Amino acid sequence: MKALTCFLLLVSMATSAEEASYTAARAAMVEELRRYAQILDDTDAARISDAVMASMNTVQRHELVPQSGRRFAYENRPLPIGYGQTISQPYIVALMTELIEPDADDVVLEVGTGSGYQAAILAELVDHVYSVEIIEALATRARQDLLRLGYKNITTKLGDGYYGWAEHGPFDSIVVTAAADHVPPPLIEQLKPGGRMVIPVGSRFMTQTLLLIEKTENGEVITRQYGAVRFVPLTGQH
Repeated sequence: MKALTCFLLLVSMATSAEEASYTAARAAMVEELRRYAQILDDTDAARISDAVMASMNTVQRHELVPQSGRRFAYENRPLPIGYGQTISQPYIVALMTELIEPDADDVVLEVGTGSGYQAAILAELVDHVYSVEIIEALATRARQDLLRLGYKNITTKLGDGYYGWAEHGPFDSIVVTAAADHVPPPLIEQLKPGGRMVIPVGSRFMTQTLLLIEKTENGEVITRQYGAVRFVPLTGQH
């Protein structure tokens, strides 16, 4: 019994040390993102707010990547998550979140759940996130991981995100985490007047551009560009 107690104590100490290491790495990542954002701010890129940075410092990215990639979880770069997909670079996640100007009362649609990381970042800032993933294994894993981490304001489903999730729309904002060769009309339709959508547009082997789509109160659509990016392609029957 004594030996078992000692063993459990050692396991607990090792777990605490590991979590402390991840916490420190996450804080260091956020400081790196602040410096990166300040440099880019001189070239008219969006400045990342304290609220978005706080969410980046809260979400446990290491819990949303495969075990083999955990040691790289807090580096400012994309990581593979299997099935030909990636978890986006933290700065791009922060930028896309900032561009939709999240509010505590917002309901947001995410197209491309992936690992669940972008959904978790959004869930720290808005009322509810609806997220659609087309790859069944990723959809299942993300749903399980997000529930395990305690996110009760994220609802996921398996489906083709090109068509959005009309039954829960219209949405205050939409975040698309895969590159389309055009802006999907169903997503424009499901965006509220006054809403904002951020989406990478372009083909897999050519330049992709991060677009901010704004729908005015009278339904006019305004598009702004926020630089070159590289995302996996949006897939589906469309």
